[in-house]
Amino acid sequence: MLDPKTFLDTMKSNGISFTCGVPDSLLKNFCACISDDGEDIIAANEGSCIALGIGHHLATGGVPLIYLQNSGFGNTMNPLLSLADPEVYAIPMLLMIGWRGEPGVKDEPQHVKQGRVSEALLEAMEIPYVVLSDEQDQAEQQVREAFKVMKVDSTPYVLLVKKGTFDKYKSQNIEEPASGYMNRERAIEMMLEKMDDQDVVVSTTGKSSREVFEIRVKHGSGHSRDFLTVGGMGHASQIALGIALSKPDRKVYCLDGDGAMIMHMGSAAIIGTQNVPNYRHIIVNNGCHESVGGQPSVGFEIDFQKIVEGCGYKQTHLVENEAQLDQVWDTFASQEGPTMLEVRTTKESRDDLGRPTTTPVMNKEDYMKNLKD
Repeated sequence: MLDPKTFLDTMKSNGISFTCGVPDSLLKNFCACISDDGEDIIAANEGSCIALGIGHHLATGGVPLIYLQNSGFGNTMNPLLSLADPEVYAIPMLLMIGWRGEPGVKDEPQHVKQGRVSEALLEAMEIPYVVLSDEQDQAEQQVREAFKVMKVDSTPYVLLVKKGTFDKYKSQNIEEPASGYMNRERAIEMMLEKMDDQDVVVSTTGKSSREVFEIRVKHGSGHSRDFLTVGGMGHASQIALGIALSKPDRKVYCLDGDGAMIMHMGSAAIIGTQNVPNYRHIIVNNGCHESVGGQPSVGFEIDFQKIVEGCGYKQTHLVENEAQLDQVWDTFASQEGPTMLEVRTTKESRDDLGRPTTTPVMNKEDYMKNLKD
């Protein structure tokens, strides 16, 4: 395995002085090391990372380091091909991409296809790449070769990173958990219990959907009311909008996250300008990207209420504990939408939190039957 600090020093010795990205579980140890080392930007989405990197190169002539998971690679394609490509602006940048769903390595359903086609996508886009070695000497040689290619061809270059490439790293800047906020799973459980039988849910990717699934198992209430957005981070709110527009007689609750909301925040403008009285937007805000390592988001630094109010939401609410949630729920649930409820929580979750035991297709079919009935 690669020592994260040693590998970061290798990057810096080759000229890297700017890093940004979207957190990935396969890169979490390396990213924690980056965070401890100094300035790093966790961007809104992967396409924004490319744009930030372009800006850095234009201003300094330097080569940026951009990290992401391959499930978010699609967000990078437009700026990579229409801006950074050697046939357009010819911007050198080094991308580290976590290879979820690598062929032959067991992973979740949403990562299998993405993992299988990752290399084919890079080849189709004519982006040079290498699978990063977990041997220090070989990895250093690969980095040197990447910089040679970027210098000669003025091109993006990809280091594809397998699971287990990096050794563990203990962050020196561990933040204390926010005090006074409620546990996320408990907050989700309370809200699901308060919903009517005809209400339906669209839950965002990550641990929230896993908790929704296990809460339903715990209460024996079945899964037909919940669409688990196991991939496609940031898109749950628009899936919920599509359902709400087509099923005006059903209340639709989007169970979103702070990182997911930030990733495609423009969706709020579309929701707010539609006439969707049955739309309920819940942002479960724990101020971090917990599912991929707990890296901080800017969720506690921005005002979601003002943002969505400016986009046309009719009412907004903010709660930080169970008593407040109890107090505002009936009002939130009965108001004409689109409405938003921000629920601030801690970033803790159970160590034994499982994953859905049904397939995505089974989830889809049960959900569609519920909407049809």
